[in-house]
Amino acid sequence: MAQNRMAPNKRKRLFRRKKVCRFCADSSIAIDYKDPQTLRFFTTERGKIIPGRVSGNCAKHQRKLTAAIKRARTIALMPYAATLSHY
Repeated sequence: MAQNRMAPNKRKRLFRRKKVCRFCADSSIAIDYKDPQTLRFFTTERGKIIPGRVSGNCAKHQRKLTAAIKRARTIALMPYAATLSHY
C-alpha cells in the first residue's frame, strides 16, 4: 500500500464551506408545487430528490420541498423518473 509521503505536520488543511439553506437566506423565494422550474434544481436528471445534506437545505425547508415535489409529480408537472428517449 502507498503511504502518505507528506510529513504529518505539513498536511494541507481542507476548508469546507458550510452550506446555507437558500430559502432561509432569501425569504423572497417561495416553495410552490405549481412552479416546477424552481423545484428542478432539487432533483437529479434521473428524477430523484436531492437530500438536504447535499443541497444544503435546512430540515424545515427540505420537508416542504419534498412535499412540493411529490405534489408536482402527482399532478404531472414533474416526472417520477427520467424519460427513456435515448435508449
